[in-house]
Amino acid sequence: PEVAAAFEAHFLDPDAPNPARGCRAGELTPGRFRAKARYWRERHHPVSIETRHARSAKDRRLEYVPDRDGMAWLSAYLPADQAAGIWDRTTAAARAMQGPTESRTLTQLRVDAAATWMLTAGSGVDGVPAGVEPAGSIPAGSVPAGSVPAGDAMASEVPSPKAQVLVTVPVLSLLGLTEEPATLDGYGPIPPSMARRLVADGATSFLRVLTDPRDGAPLEIGRTSYRLTKPMRQWLRLRDARCTFPACNNHSLDNDADHILAWSGGGGTGVTNLGQPCPKHHRLKHTTAWRPVGATRDAPPGWISPSGRSYPAEYQDWEPPSWPEPAPGQDWQDPDGFIDPDDFVDPDDFDSPGSPLPVDPWTDWASSTAA
Repeated sequence: PEVAAAFEAHFLDPDAPNPARGCRAGELTPGRFRAKARYWRERHHPVSIETRHARSAKDRRLEYVPDRDGMAWLSAYLPADQAAGIWDRTTAAARAMQGPTESRTLTQLRVDAAATWMLTAGSGVDGVPAGVEPAGSIPAGSVPAGSVPAGDAMASEVPSPKAQVLVTVPVLSLLGLTEEPATLDGYGPIPPSMARRLVADGATSFLRVLTDPRDGAPLEIGRTSYRLTKPMRQWLRLRDARCTFPACNNHSLDNDADHILAWSGGGGTGVTNLGQPCPKHHRLKHTTAWRPVGATRDAPPGWISPSGRSYPAEYQDWEPPSWPEPAPGQDWQDPDGFIDPDDFVDPDDFDSPGSPLPVDPWTDWASSTAA
């Protein structure tokens, strides 16, 4: 009951300590509200995300389900950083293959790229190149000639761009002083150990974003380019996270950077005059009376409809981070706005042997992100 009351206060009571940002009742679609509720649940669950992740990782698997009409389903249950990296890399490859002579959709190109990489790239566990059977394992003539392109030919058709996924990490968590979840762009909260590993390994497909230990807002974004345009685009991805059009849930990797006030109309190229609409709503902006308004460095734009109705911006729901326990002999005051999780739940209630976990009220939060 205490956790449920804290949840309701966070999202529904504007006078509560640290109320949710951009979550006015009735102005969020169910899908967007579920995403924000899942983020809150991961931060305030009485069992740490590290413990839950370690338990769930034991169930990782690849599943194959035959279907009709010569088709089948192949699904993987794996750590979120791996899944996000695979998804973003296949999406980037699919976009690179699009063009005036390409008839396949983005969805079709994405799965074609994934299948090509899995069937042709690298070496298998037995040392034989993946996608190539050991000599003698398939009887001659068992596969019709020409039914499958040669491995090198397939692989050469698929570009291999480097995906870049944003990982938002609380500063104190990165230092190992707290165990707060980090946030993986396009997914949500991940264990701090996963984020620290990505940063320590220097994973080039992941961009580190540090958050302020005072209020949880973005503090600094890592960059390796001297050009301004690339860091600005990365900041837009962090600020907006998805298409800013009302009720649109298109992930930031698929979206276009666009001037809110057109360059020809005197608009500058700065993050306060840029948004990241998806291709559909980018076209809508330029062909109808819908218009984005009011972006700042840390807040995405809202929208005004042709009838004049205002749709406020949906802010990222940054929360003040947890602070580490003082070392023996030390003491310090909690910062303004700090909320002690112990005010909501007693962790000892969940540490006793055989004590069941609370029922998860959002068991159906997962949904496909396919375009």
